[in-house]
Amino acid sequence: DPARNALMDIVEQKYDKTSIIIAAQIPVKNWHETIGEGTIADAILDRMVHSSHRIELTGESMRKNKMKKAQINS
Repeated sequence: DPARNALMDIVEQKYDKTSIIIAAQIPVKNWHETIGEGTIADAILDRMVHSSHRIELTGESMRKNKMKKAQINS
């Protein structure tokens, strides 16, 4: 899969040199399955998890809140 290989290349190039910021709607527990190809997924996730900081957001999206406010004000 070209996308998986591209992700591996990016992570490998940046590993221990610079930061990588990833924003995803896929829960972390599903990343391995989503990446697929176990060996490559393991390599990518090992590098990404090493020295990582995770911020998980909770609550409704800002978009949904704006839509609700717009409906109330209409």
